[in-house]
Amino acid sequence: MPNFEITTASADDLTMLAEWAHAEGWNPGLTDRHAFFATDPRGFLVGRLGGDPVSCVSVVRYGSGHGFLGFYLTRPELRGQGYGSRLWRAGMARLDGRNIGLDGVVAQQPNYRKSGFRSVWTTRRYEGRPPTGPTAPPGTVLVDARTLPFDRLADYDRRFFPAERDSFLAPWIAGPTRTSLAAVRDGELRGLAVLRPCRTSSRIGPVYAESPEVAGALVGALAAGDPDTAVAIDVPDVNPAAVRLAQQLGLTPSFETARMYTGPSPDVDHSGLFGITSLELG
Repeated sequence: MPNFEITTASADDLTMLAEWAHAEGWNPGLTDRHAFFATDPRGFLVGRLGGDPVSCVSVVRYGSGHGFLGFYLTRPELRGQGYGSRLWRAGMARLDGRNIGLDGVVAQQPNYRKSGFRSVWTTRRYEGRPPTGPTAPPGTVLVDARTLPFDRLADYDRRFFPAERDSFLAPWIAGPTRTSLAAVRDGELRGLAVLRPCRTSSRIGPVYAESPEVAGALVGALAAGDPDTAVAIDVPDVNPAAVRLAQQLGLTPSFETARMYTGPSPDVDHSGLFGITSLELG
């Protein structure tokens, strides 16, 4: 492969990655790159042919034992020529020794299995305009999550994600153009959800909640902020209550991936996971 090299992405390159993801129909958040780059600045790789970017992958490290792979793309006109597979090997080497997760599109899942990944659940994106009627259960109030002490939010996030990710979570919750709501009852966190604008449907993720009623109240309140724009939630079928809630809210499936790991499925609170945070970083 003459003139092909692999480099670490720049901050500006992440804008390009978002454009490529948009072209694939993934509908990334308009400001996701700020949280992504803060999480692991060396975790985004770009393959360049004669200096021009032709492929990309994100291989983000969390803690000492977890990693997440995403943004695996090659420019359509150059696929099948080995540029993506060479970048894949470099990315996997960066995460060597870790339990690696990814959210794989249907077409790529057989290839991921050949690389040692196995499916643990299916994630379906549900989209639409939910009713604004769902209200929080008695005694539960919805507050701006940015007003709460960050350590409480980070501890709560650890119930649903297999590693500490403070450097990701802080800009994800408080970044520009985002709306973050927490459900609180008796002084304790009972739910958390974040809405971010995208080019088409606004995305809501994560959605954590102690019950479907709390999750529905969070989604309804976030959607009410811009009732003319549809919302999208990536719902894991490992939580049947989350699937039922999406259907009850009148949302329809539009896109499917599989959560896959190279090692055992992490021990997280699936019953409270109503929407995953990000297809790219977990």
